[in-house]
Amino acid sequence: MPDAQPSYRRILLKVSGEVLMGDQGFGIDLATLDTVASDIAEVVRAGVQLCLVIGGGNIFRGVSMAGKGMERASADYMGMLATVMNALALQAALEKQGVQTRVQSAIPMEAICEPYIRRRALRHLEKGRVVIFAAGLGAPFFTTDTPAALRAAEMGCDALLKGTSVDGVYTADPKKEPGAQRYERLSYFEVLAQDLRVMDASAIALMRDNAIPIVVFSIRERGNLLRVLRGEGIHTTITETRIAV
Repeated sequence: MPDAQPSYRRILLKVSGEVLMGDQGFGIDLATLDTVASDIAEVVRAGVQLCLVIGGGNIFRGVSMAGKGMERASADYMGMLATVMNALALQAALEKQGVQTRVQSAIPMEAICEPYIRRRALRHLEKGRVVIFAAGLGAPFFTTDTPAALRAAEMGCDALLKGTSVDGVYTADPKKEPGAQRYERLSYFEVLAQDLRVMDASAIALMRDNAIPIVVFSIRERGNLLRVLRGEGIHTTITETRIAV
């Protein structure tokens, strides 16, 4: 029986920086980096246009440092630079697998990557290149959730996929409460009303306003990204529909 076709033509993949740590407590684990790159390459070869936003929490977390006394804006700018480092690392891993990529930064640094230009990014996607958006929005006081949602809307994506360490959205933290149940489907309203912390409220609202579904899945399992796109992997989908546990 032939494999099912991916459900979406163009997606934005949001990956937390912490995913790249693997089992380390800090930095980039090269084996994990290669695994994530392999999953992305597999999806691109299946004909899906893919752009990506990656966090920087494995290197520097602006919110945490601000909480320890560092001035918030400076801490956030440092966090943005950490996302550029992760983007360049992922670019190298993808190109090692033969996938053409472009890194676009919201903070201009033309010696190492392109500035963010919407029309240029769209052209890259149409040519089958993976576009990695770095440096958030180029402004402090935002996590990478909001730029991920904004870029998904700007790129005309059919879905925003959030790759995490957990295979969906649960009624409680499954690592702390073994009895927690996973939701198959949620509405944007239910995520906001129940404060489920899937993404920032501004990101959820932006996806709701643009009718872009959010798919939450575990990216730590090899091959799971393509399985989810084919409707086979375990995940939670957030749309306008009602709740189903």
